[in-house]
Amino acid sequence: MLKQHILIVLMGIALFSCSHKKAPVTIEPGFVTQNNGQFEIGGQPYYFIGTNFWYGAMLGSEGQGGNRDRLLKELDVMKEAGINNLRVLVGADGPAGQAVKVMPTLQQEPGVYNDTIFDGLDFLLSEMGKRRMYAVLYLNNSWEWSGGYGQYLNWAGKGEVPEAGVQDWPVFVNHVAQYAGCEECHKLFLDHVKNVISRTNRYTGKKYVDDPAIMSWQVGNEPRVFSDEGKPAFIHWLKEATALIRSLDQNHLISLGNEGTKGTEEDMTLYETIHQDTNVDYLTIHIWPKNWSWIDITKLTESVDTAIVLTNDYIQSHLAIAEKLNKPLVIEEFGYPRDNHNYTLDDPTTARDKFYSNIFQQVVQSAQENGQLAGCNFWTWGGFGRPTHEFWQPWDDYVGDPSQEEQGLNSVFDTDATIKRIKQYNKQI
Repeated sequence: MLKQHILIVLMGIALFSCSHKKAPVTIEPGFVTQNNGQFEIGGQPYYFIGTNFWYGAMLGSEGQGGNRDRLLKELDVMKEAGINNLRVLVGADGPAGQAVKVMPTLQQEPGVYNDTIFDGLDFLLSEMGKRRMYAVLYLNNSWEWSGGYGQYLNWAGKGEVPEAGVQDWPVFVNHVAQYAGCEECHKLFLDHVKNVISRTNRYTGKKYVDDPAIMSWQVGNEPRVFSDEGKPAFIHWLKEATALIRSLDQNHLISLGNEGTKGTEEDMTLYETIHQDTNVDYLTIHIWPKNWSWIDITKLTESVDTAIVLTNDYIQSHLAIAEKLNKPLVIEEFGYPRDNHNYTLDDPTTARDKFYSNIFQQVVQSAQENGQLAGCNFWTWGGFGRPTHEFWQPWDDYVGDPSQEEQGLNSVFDTDATIKRIKQYNKQI
């Protein structure tokens, strides 16, 4: 009888244990690595259809512009659509309040930071990590909308960026072309790089260098030389920046954020040279049919086939360099306006969806063939945001278009048919 009693008790314990299993432990995802021309996570190939979400740290803050409830909803909707790769601005530079600059800014003066934006970046990365999402974090910008070149030149005593920014193109180019050879600008920027990469996330307790939610540090958004004579100094600056990043962080990938030949004065040799750098792990290109005058903006639906032909040529010419260097290539920015070039959600996205699908299909095919076209990030995520004014005003929703561009111009909103295309192609990867 005693043996039977013991047996019954043991059976009861076993049944109780089976019916009260602990929830599965969340295993921390590995770092994204580069191996023989491919991205990998834990030894498995990693291909992606992602998006640009430059305002993520601002939205994640608890200060002005912040909205954590919206951020969590955005991340959940992206994840449900298969998006797990986000290209994010670390933070804007300089005083807030300039008409063409996004706000709030992070680096208010050299080495002086707005902690609410750093806190927002911490929060964003912690939430991305929970969702197995990966961030490409860019640290600088050629353009005035986040400070970047123009702000560093100002801090170095080289004057103000033109008030109209890129709208005054010849004056703007002459001004920012000084950046390539501005040693004081580079020193200030490299100090900023040290401050960012040495940070510890207050929500996870992880040092940034130990956080797998970061895929890549990126020197800048569309770093350009802006002149032929500045090319040697430009190459030197990029190599100096990537060497510093590598010395600080052995775990993460490094990229430049370059547009391709459109960002190198149409110089493919320069494009290849800057990506030969052993500290640069992959190549990038951006594609802008409207900005590059590839299409007739009065006939967007009729022009999309022309845009696709030119886009494919652009991809292939740069993919050849990636294959030569045996590194992955990412199409990390591309956009196409709504059918009637309006900025409202009732304007269809037929042409855009066709244009996007062409790029998505090439990423899918590359994934199926273990190719070196490793991913894409469309520009840009509008999600649950809604435009209030034609140009951004404090504190309108962030919708992905920077403050100097029409709000809704290139935004993909949660109600757009484009979301179905994104989900459709992501399921094939």
